[in-house]
Amino acid sequence: MRRLVICIVVAMAAATLWSPRAAAQEYSIDSVAVTAARVPIAMHQSARIVTVMDSVAIASSPAENVNDLLKYALGVDVRQRGAFGMQTDVSMRGGTYNQVAVLLNGINVTDPQTGHNSVDFPVNMCDIDHIEVLEGPAARIYGTSSLLGAINIVTRQNPATSASINLEGGSFNYVNANMSAALGGHHTTNMLSVGYQRSDGFKRNAKGTPNNDFGAFKAFYHGSHLFETRSLEWQVGVSNKDFGSSTFYSPKYDDQFEHTLKTFAAIKSEGGGKLHFSPALYWNHGEDRFELFRGAADLYPFNYHRTNVLGANLNFNTDTRLGRTAFGAEARHEAIQSTNLGEKLETPDGKYVCGLQRTAFNLFLEHNITLERLSASAGLTAVYNTGNSEGIRIFPGADISFKVNENLRLYGSYNTSYRMPTFTELYYSVGGHKADPNLKAEKLHSAEGGIKYLATGLRAVATIYYNRGYDMIDWIMDTTAGEDAPWTSVNHTVLNTFGQEITLRISPASMLRINSFPVREINLGYSHISQNKVLDENLRSLYSMEYVRHKFTASSDIHIWRRLSANLSARYIDRATESQLIKPYWLLDARLGYDAPHYNIYVRLNNLLNRTYYDFGDIPQPGFWLVAGLTCKLW
Repeated sequence: MRRLVICIVVAMAAATLWSPRAAAQEYSIDSVAVTAARVPIAMHQSARIVTVMDSVAIASSPAENVNDLLKYALGVDVRQRGAFGMQTDVSMRGGTYNQVAVLLNGINVTDPQTGHNSVDFPVNMCDIDHIEVLEGPAARIYGTSSLLGAINIVTRQNPATSASINLEGGSFNYVNANMSAALGGHHTTNMLSVGYQRSDGFKRNAKGTPNNDFGAFKAFYHGSHLFETRSLEWQVGVSNKDFGSSTFYSPKYDDQFEHTLKTFAAIKSEGGGKLHFSPALYWNHGEDRFELFRGAADLYPFNYHRTNVLGANLNFNTDTRLGRTAFGAEARHEAIQSTNLGEKLETPDGKYVCGLQRTAFNLFLEHNITLERLSASAGLTAVYNTGNSEGIRIFPGADISFKVNENLRLYGSYNTSYRMPTFTELYYSVGGHKADPNLKAEKLHSAEGGIKYLATGLRAVATIYYNRGYDMIDWIMDTTAGEDAPWTSVNHTVLNTFGQEITLRISPASMLRINSFPVREINLGYSHISQNKVLDENLRSLYSMEYVRHKFTASSDIHIWRRLSANLSARYIDRATESQLIKPYWLLDARLGYDAPHYNIYVRLNNLLNRTYYDFGDIPQPGFWLVAGLTCKLW
């Protein structure tokens, strides 16, 4: 591992040439290059389902944060315990929140402790250029954790010098302030943003004190330098959150509290001649403190966790007459120190008395062919992880897309994937839980097929998929042992998932060739999932059987008058669950904005109809929430 890191640092230091990339501020969504393969390809050529949320859609959305944005991605299930993304689980296609890889500018920031913390992004909404959501197994593209898909947040890089400020206020004493600045040069770009948000929360505990209040600070810096045939990029981010956790993790206690700190740093280079070489080195650090009784360690000891992840990637690709070939390697070292996760340390580090380390090694090979009507890719990844005894495993996959005519494409894919257990799944044996440190990695086989239709002002996609997972991890309870029976982590034998998705994007102005048409864009989507997992009637499942059975999304971007515009977004969720409180619900969100050249005034109305709904157990979600904001360009 150390030699690999040294090699990458030397390679970056020696790089003196850069291949410039086109600006991504304005583009056609269907022509943008997406990372649905080891080598980025145009979205319309991809044989995978990739949802791209561009900067225009993000700016006009009524969403308050990245987690809220993902709620409108059709194949994504976003379940929140706290408002404004304070504690959110993100999953895909009937899976769990641990089965999705999370990336920032292509760098894996997935948390090995628990997926609860993976979406603690260090970026603010104003930092984001676009978001890529890749549905389906992605092990040969993103490696571990991407059992059912991946989410890649891509931030903006402004070549011009600029600065802006964003201020918001709203219901429940909500306040949000962000500042961003860009310093551009002939060959160098620098972008820095900082933000802070807080709220008293929308409910209180039995004692009458706040129990879902929050405060969060984020800072992010992204820089790049242009050489002649090579680029060098670096990024640093921090996310610091404190939030009342109500009954988030146990319904017995309503004054839980949590503190999380995530720091992130990465450097990568890209470019070259006939052999394109892209090395990357990254470090993720996380700290978590959980308080069962807020501020009262004497009643129950606080749980402390500290994780460190060091990763290195070496990616190569080259073009020949037979197509484009990509190959390379990745090493990812994950370590945790904790008060209760891992094995007992011979020499405790202060309050940290337990710990564990493991290293994953991946080798990959992929070949891509692009012809006039046909585009295809096939490859495999070989995986070895020191954290289990399964040895070297190989996971192959292939994608194919066929152009019937200028508007119509057929596509199909077969992919396999895997996921290592989180440290929580392996060792969390407190608070009514009993973990198994000998859990195997999850494995998945997936077949998918569909049709894409693209014409002026119209894009339609229909897909059908079948996933067969084995050694799937879940927490189960044996009800015959009584109400105090522990939740135990286990590997289930088989989990079958069958799903269908349909999306439709209509741009009436382009379709009718009327630039002044008031409705700019309409997006519609529907997904259906059914799962087959047989459990003994005396066993209860904590996660795997709570999936979104039916999901419908609809949004419309409307031009009202001159600079005044509105966005209406609705979604319907019907979840398969044993909970009596979690019922199907409709939610309607809206945004009204006035866009001037140097400022923007807007109002966001979340849960406009003030619906009562639940995503988890007995944890209610916020009702109507109003936020008013102002964004000013300082220069």
